[in-house]
Amino acid sequence: MIEAVADRLEGAPRQLRRRWSDEFKARAVAEALEPGASVSAIAHRLGIHPSQLFGWRRAVLNARKVSTEPGRCEVVAAYAGEAVIEVVIGDVIVRARADVSEAHLQRVIRAVRSA
Repeated sequence: MIEAVADRLEGAPRQLRRRWSDEFKARAVAEALEPGASVSAIAHRLGIHPSQLFGWRRAVLNARKVSTEPGRCEVVAAYAGEAVIEVVIGDVIVRARADVSEAHLQRVIRAVRSA
């Protein structure tokens, strides 16, 4: 007979999920995006699983592909599932979440350029 025990297994994490601050994620991803950086080594040093850092980095790289408008565009802060992009048009800075619709972002950029 098998008996189920509702006790924590030895070596199991004490809590189900850890929450990382946006600043921590942004610093980790920025370091991982440096040329020649080893994502696995950075993750090991930070005490996180490499797949977590690879996921955060992938989200940033996908967010960078969102911009199709000419001009300077860069990811300001990125974290799992959400990224903020920054488009610089002259002296104006437009910030938007990466999941904003392309049509809406184009309208905003046109309005800024015509002002």
